[in-house]
Amino acid sequence: MKATEAVQKILRNYEGETPGVKAKLCSILMNGALGGTGKMIILPVDQGFEHGPARTFAPNPAGYDPHYHYQLAIDAGMNAYAAPLGQLEAGADTFAGQIPTILKVNSSNSLMSETAGKNQALTASVDDALRLGCAAIGFTIYPGSDCAIEMFEEIVEMRKEAAAKGVATVIWSYPRGEAISKDGETAIDVAAYAAHIAGQIGAHIIKIKLSTDHLMLPEAKKVYEDLGIDVSTQAARVKHCMDSAFAGRRIMVFSGGAKKGTDSVYDDARAIRDGGGNGSIIGRNSFQRSREDAMEMLGKLVDIYKGAA
Repeated sequence: MKATEAVQKILRNYEGETPGVKAKLCSILMNGALGGTGKMIILPVDQGFEHGPARTFAPNPAGYDPHYHYQLAIDAGMNAYAAPLGQLEAGADTFAGQIPTILKVNSSNSLMSETAGKNQALTASVDDALRLGCAAIGFTIYPGSDCAIEMFEEIVEMRKEAAAKGVATVIWSYPRGEAISKDGETAIDVAAYAAHIAGQIGAHIIKIKLSTDHLMLPEAKKVYEDLGIDVSTQAARVKHCMDSAFAGRRIMVFSGGAKKGTDSVYDDARAIRDGGGNGSIIGRNSFQRSREDAMEMLGKLVDIYKGAA
């Protein structure tokens, strides 16, 4: 597999990283319909653990079968497929080597009480990722949670082990918890801060939500207003988040969230592209549709990231 100049340029940003990690990042960047472009689309299917099977898979019952998601990701030309341990194990042999995989090593669930701290349980290990042939581990942090420090420390140690064993790290950085208002979870100042934190604790790929133009933190709001930082459009907010991740020296993908209309999905992708983001990590907006509709939508997203739509 020869890396394109676009991919080599991205890999040069990871100075001091092990060759094994760079090889895994290269395998993701060079795979699928966007392989070699520097853009990517990842299929994540951890929502069954997070929200429950009916809420996740009943809209398209074929999705109860883990093989469905492997095959969808492969046939749609995704760069990678991300899921928790059980989901990956259920198809790891059948689909071995056909698509880079990301093992989600921590998970939350919807059965916890509202008073429980916003946290996730460790549900898999780096050795599980090696055993399953994964390109990366995935880990969620909740900046703003009273449990955030513990989460940061967990992933720093796990990331160190993963890098030593040649496995890359993807960090889902989702502001949530006692210090964050509901509007603040997607506020641009908080989103940019969350992206920066993920980069600082070692993420090779950063996953955040698309943000709004809301500013939650009073001291930050003053800076944004005094300096006239442009956060008026989604593309401008994507650019600002990319700037916050070492001036774009880290791969960043943006989550699709709950299922919505295809026009909104396409508008989001254009904003990510125009803001300099690396791509989308899109789960429910793909696998909760019929396979035919999902294939059509994902194909259009590929065209958007190629600049053809």
